[in-house]
Amino acid sequence: MNAPAPSQSLAHFSEASPRRLMHTRRIESQGFRREDGLWDIEARIVDTKPFAYEEPYRGHREAESDVHNIAIRLTLDDDFVVHDIEVLMPAVPYPSCAGAIPNFKLLIGAKVGAGWRKAVQAVVGSTKGCTHARELLFPMATVAFQTLFGWEDEAESQQEKERRAQREAMRGQQAGRPHFMDGCHSWASDGEVVATLYPQFFTPKKL
Repeated sequence: MNAPAPSQSLAHFSEASPRRLMHTRRIESQGFRREDGLWDIEARIVDTKPFAYEEPYRGHREAESDVHNIAIRLTLDDDFVVHDIEVLMPAVPYPSCAGAIPNFKLLIGAKVGAGWRKAVQAVVGSTKGCTHARELLFPMATVAFQTLFGWEDEAESQQEKERRAQREAMRGQQAGRPHFMDGCHSWASDGEVVATLYPQFFTPKKL
């Protein structure tokens, strides 16, 4: 019998060698259901260092001051089409970083899903965008799927439950074999999870 996976509170790395903290990056993303039927996916990246240092452009920086503080809000509909995008840059190494912000509006009308990375690269790739803002957009896609297709809120209204059922039906009609299958160990097509949740796509191992 397999042992249960440890909970987050019990999981620890092995003891590390003596070391000194040099950099901290925090990335947080949340998904919101709006009253107007749309969805907001928000993410922020914050880089800090625990010591004072000198930057080539901004000069002296105090310990724990933000190296980067960049946030994005994507507004999506039920089909994952982008209706709006906001980019904030309260802390960046160079004033010119903010010059990339207007280009992100060109993602309005794009669809989060297959081809999302290609669309992002085409619109805000290279010198047209910001590396850190661009990188935030990729995990935001996963958060969007978790938000729209996540587990049902027991307190949902009947109207929202009907909307959820419609989204699930639409996804089932369009997706066929789930796109995440064979994307990780647990979702192997010959594994227990697929056999339980998607038996029609289960492929037993060949002996």
